[in-house]
Amino acid sequence: MRWARAALVGGGEVTIRLVDTEEGQTLNHEYRGKDYATNVLSFPYETEPVVMGDLVICPSIVAKEASEQKKPLDAHYAHLTVHGMLHLQGWDHENDDDAQAMENEEKDILAALGYPDPYQDNPAA
Repeated sequence: MRWARAALVGGGEVTIRLVDTEEGQTLNHEYRGKDYATNVLSFPYETEPVVMGDLVICPSIVAKEASEQKKPLDAHYAHLTVHGMLHLQGWDHENDDDAQAMENEEKDILAALGYPDPYQDNPAA
């Protein structure tokens, strides 16, 4: 998948799973203590010498968000895949500085792939 490759620095072994809402909610509750399905979950296992991990994407949540945000579905999938891949490599958004750095990296990667800024309000409107 080109979105994942674009966000990966160096080599890696990443499994991308698509899950239904029920499994997404179960995983989010079990691993993050949040009792709802979310768009993407990242499970990093190794970052050296190569990235190893799993991305879990919930298509029903992705589609709902894209519709609500008036974004093209493929652009939203690209953004969430890039976002998850960055998490697998140690990026986070726990504080404002880290969040801004991660957003900037996402925007740069997505722009190189031909996608608009995902943080811009309703870019398709």
